[in-house]
Amino acid sequence: MQFGKTLQSFLVETDGTTAVEYCVMLAMILLVALIGITAAGNSVLDWWTDIETDLDANGF
Repeated sequence: MQFGKTLQSFLVETDGTTAVEYCVMLAMILLVALIGITAAGNSVLDWWTDIETDLDANGF
């Protein structure tokens, strides 16, 4: 009988929902940050490659 009351209490309880929502938001923020950092890194790499190519072409 105790297990039934514990299970019912667990299913009715809403405190854990907030923690799950925060974890989902954190995961989404990290995903967006990772995508942004990767995109910026690729752009910077292309920029430096263009500079290196121009320097090599001009004898530096």
